[in-house]
Amino acid sequence: MQSRINRFLLAYALLVSTITAGVVVTQAIGAQNKVAFDEIDVKRINVREEDGTLRLVISNTQRFPGIIVKGKEQPHPNRRTAGMLFFNEEGTENGGLTFDGSKRDGKVSSSGHLSFDRYQQDQVIQITQGEEQDSRFAAFIVSDRPDQPMDFAGMAAVTAMPAGAARDDAMKNLIAGGTFGAQTRVQIGRWRDRSSGLVLHDGAGKPRLKLEVTAEGAAAIQFLDATGKVVRTLTP
Repeated sequence: MQSRINRFLLAYALLVSTITAGVVVTQAIGAQNKVAFDEIDVKRINVREEDGTLRLVISNTQRFPGIIVKGKEQPHPNRRTAGMLFFNEEGTENGGLTFDGSKRDGKVSSSGHLSFDRYQQDQVIQITQGEEQDSRFAAFIVSDRPDQPMDFAGMAAVTAMPAGAARDDAMKNLIAGGTFGAQTRVQIGRWRDRSSGLVLHDGAGKPRLKLEVTAEGAAAIQFLDATGKVVRTLTP
């Protein structure tokens, strides 16, 4: 009789332990769905869809991504910055926010840049600013990009080449291929000569209309031909 009671108590204890462990595991899994922090320090954050597709990266300089196209990454030829990158539903980069700033050997260098890309192309909208010592600018820029996707495979091959004249020539030829070009269409900003203005360009990227106010306050509207020659000026 005592043996049966002991077996019953043992079985009961095992059942309670199993149920308790299950509850703890379930609560732990549920807790992973939403966690609150007062403060966190991270070097990089990846935001992904339920299927794993990358949609957003927030990163420091060292861990900042290269060029990611449909989930596959390759080195970027010259991007060395911290910030955020945006990705479309296919896991391809389509814009970002970058920034830097420092003073080295008494020389100031600073920039900030928010942009959005055309599908499988480069930026077509920019809010940007830059500063080098006493020279600085800030602008909103709209651009045209080629209809063809950028030659990402070609870019990867050139980027993998050793630095030097051969690589520079290969980069020039790659750009001349036509998939990396840009035609500026609209510029609104404060320019390096301290003037402010609006510049409208034609489909070939040629400036055709300028509205400008100099730092001294002189205002003018200029009409230009396809060669950049001013053909008419309106002033107060």
